[in-house]
Amino acid sequence: MSSTFDCADPDARADGLAAAARAVRAGQLVVLPTDTVYGLGCDAFSAPAVRSLLAAKNRGPDMPVPVLVGSWSTIDGLVVGVPDAARSLIEAFWPGGLSLVLSHAPSLSWDLGMTKGTVMLRMPLHPVALELLRDVGPMAVSSANTSGAPPAADAAEAAAQLGDQVTVYLDGGPSGTPVASTIVDLTADEPRILREGAVPSAEISEVLGREIVSG
Repeated sequence: MSSTFDCADPDARADGLAAAARAVRAGQLVVLPTDTVYGLGCDAFSAPAVRSLLAAKNRGPDMPVPVLVGSWSTIDGLVVGVPDAARSLIEAFWPGGLSLVLSHAPSLSWDLGMTKGTVMLRMPLHPVALELLRDVGPMAVSSANTSGAPPAADAAEAAAQLGDQVTVYLDGGPSGTPVASTIVDLTADEPRILREGAVPSAEISEVLGREIVSG
């Protein structure tokens, strides 16, 4: 049975965050508001939980699940060395609509799908998401919808698609106009923009001091 918590109410928000943290630690799924669209999330280090997330979305492992973090420093334990370009972009745009693809640390016991040794990381600009992430640590988070359906813009839309497969719904109100994050691949010598979204490519080029190619 799912529970929904209205995060506009301080008491309900506190109860909801506590319930969501318990659910994540138990390997269950939660829906949380972010600064883009609502996310379907779980413990990034629980392979069964990630499989449950993919099953809830009717999606296979060929589309790996991104990871959200609650602080800048979290990234140091997740990747193989943090390049200078990543540090510069993190300082400029995190928390916010920028996702970074980096080579993940081989020692990590996680299975996010067919990642080819990489992970896509982002720190969202949303107080509810950040509070949960700072409590439970990195979470595998994908858009809160079934494959092929529009991403949920509020908790009710997420519940209509995902139902009781999710243990806790954190209702942070409407997400507003959904804008995907910009994705920058930093796994090669030259950074590449894989998808332009919330952060314009011109701003990324300005921060890095050189023109960044797309594609």
